[in-house]
Amino acid sequence: MAWIDSIKSQIKNKNIKIVFPEAEDLRILTASETIKKEKLGIPLLIGNPEKIHSIAKENNIDISEIEIINPSSSPLKEKFIENYYELRKHKGISPQTAEKIILDTLFFGAMLVAEKKADCYVAGCANSTANVLRAAIPIIKPEKGTKTISSSTIHILNNTSIGENGIMFFSDTGVIPEPDTEQLSDIAVSAGKKWEKIIKTPAKVAMLSFSTKGSAQHPLVNKIVKATALAKQKAPEMLIDGEMQLDAAVIPEIGKYKAKQNPVAGQANILIFPDLNSGNIAYKLIERLGNTIAYGPILQGMSKPCSDLSRGCSAQDIIDVSAIVIAECLEN
Repeated sequence: MAWIDSIKSQIKNKNIKIVFPEAEDLRILTASETIKKEKLGIPLLIGNPEKIHSIAKENNIDISEIEIINPSSSPLKEKFIENYYELRKHKGISPQTAEKIILDTLFFGAMLVAEKKADCYVAGCANSTANVLRAAIPIIKPEKGTKTISSSTIHILNNTSIGENGIMFFSDTGVIPEPDTEQLSDIAVSAGKKWEKIIKTPAKVAMLSFSTKGSAQHPLVNKIVKATALAKQKAPEMLIDGEMQLDAAVIPEIGKYKAKQNPVAGQANILIFPDLNSGNIAYKLIERLGNTIAYGPILQGMSKPCSDLSRGCSAQDIIDVSAIVIAECLEN
């Protein structure tokens, strides 16, 4: 059984409510139909009902048993406006501005999760990561004690000798362009926690660089060394090490040669990239040219399970990512 199929088998008939704030996108409607039909979760579609039904009808998609919430006519509207105003009035927003913002489906959907009217949140197929986070972070909020919101993509490799039987996390692939030392250490710890929640095996986190254990001297290398030390302080029970080149991190023979007696070298199942350029390029490179399967980005550090979809995603991608997010809800 494929890994994603095992996830789907775990979540069937659990009645987890999942919010889709971009319900006027055909891919979301296609995915929602399947999620409902296969009893993977309960989709909540946010948007204009007339437009949504029109798109569904034109494409022979059955959403007759799926709830559609129109922010402008919802009985929850006034409460959500008031709650958002209370959340953000210290930023100087007016009640009128709060109303305008809450009528945006991204924000209304996030408020459904924050107010426990739904369990999880999946968006991003029609919006940038910045827009998704602008709604999710102030409303759903980071989990307690978390300063840094980041993301991981889950990769299913053809080579099962790498990672955890071919499963790997790449992080951060979608949120922080140039993480500082503190943020990089947070990303490593958050990715490790997310791995252990979803994959349920010990995390082995490699902090990537163009140097392995002092083979090169450069300020960029020093940054990774410092971030590694900080991450180890924050999560002493977690296997985290670096700085490490990619081959030393994932190939056992090279790991043994370049970083002897290191518990992560050659065994890593999580790769922490030094910046968003390298992380995002690597994840799309391996997905598109390496013919691997990629799920996500899955947001990490949030108080409730959320995912930021790639705008290039397919309906099947949305179904699979939704299954992962729903599985997180069961763990929570």
